[in-house]
Amino acid sequence: MKKRTTATAAGAAKRRKTTAVARKVGPGRSGTAASSRDSVASDDKSTIRRLKAQLARAQARIEELQAHAETDFLLDILNRRGFERELVRAIAFIKRYHASGALIVLDVDRLKPINDAFGHAAGDEVLKAIVTALSGEVRASDVIGRLGGDEFAILLWNLSETDARAKAAMLEGVIDRLTFVFRGSKVVAGASAGVAVLGAHSDVERALDEADRAMYVRKAQRRHEAQD
Repeated sequence: MKKRTTATAAGAAKRRKTTAVARKVGPGRSGTAASSRDSVASDDKSTIRRLKAQLARAQARIEELQAHAETDFLLDILNRRGFERELVRAIAFIKRYHASGALIVLDVDRLKPINDAFGHAAGDEVLKAIVTALSGEVRASDVIGRLGGDEFAILLWNLSETDARAKAAMLEGVIDRLTFVFRGSKVVAGASAGVAVLGAHSDVERALDEADRAMYVRKAQRRHEAQD
């Protein structure tokens, strides 16, 4: 009887010891798992931050490349691609909000003879002076672009047809008054401008074509006037 009681007591003591060990080990394992989860979560957050930073840099680079692709490097204004994008937006705005606007296409009259006589550096100087003059005569909301060569386009907001034609004539006068001296010779360039009014039925191709045709009519008229 005494041996059985001793054995029973020994068994109970052994079970208590095993339970105590299990309890001691259990929380340690749980803590290790929690620590692992925290480490993984921290790594995930670090990865997300790194990817977001990379994405921001990539987007900034894309915007930079797009800006370069739509900018005339010589004159630091929009090139044809950039200007047409702005014209698309403007026409969409005009159609949606019943706003008004006008497109002026302006062609430099005597750039080729200047290039031929004095070199392209002289022609570049004329173009830069023309852009400076145009920029001084339009509002910050208006848009100037170079369509190519010696041809420019100007997008003007909130102008009637009468006002737009008066503006085109005024811009012609501003450029006509520009003078340059190359190799001791005094040179003038001049420009001819055509207008297209932007409205609910406008589209980019039609507006550019209309203003371009009006510009050539005006160029022929100015040539005729010069001969009289």
